Amino acid sequence: MEPIFSLSREFLYIPVKGPSGGEGVQVAFTNEDGEPIETDWHAATWDNHSAAGADAKILVGPGGDGAVALAEGTYRAWVRVSALVEKPVLPGGLVPVI
Repeated sequence: MEPIFSLSREFLYIPVKGPSGGEGVQVAFTNEDGEPIETDWHAATWDNHSAAGADAKILVGPGGDGAVALAEGTYRAWVRVSALVEKPVLPGGLVPVI
């Protein structure tokens, strides 16, 4: 993923194959080698729906109001999809914050 400046407040889009966009979705950020725990998850939304899937969309940056503040560093993004029976947790790539 492209670097995000730590002072910037912008949406981060994480492509996910398969979902229709009607499922619940959450995003977590961990260190590069970590795995998310329950308190790491943040509510997200779907965007850019297509036959192949959709993008998990989350606001990152300073300022509160639902944005996830990330200090400078490199994070691994995770996406959790909440379907009727399944709840897959998928790695979403590295997010450099500079």
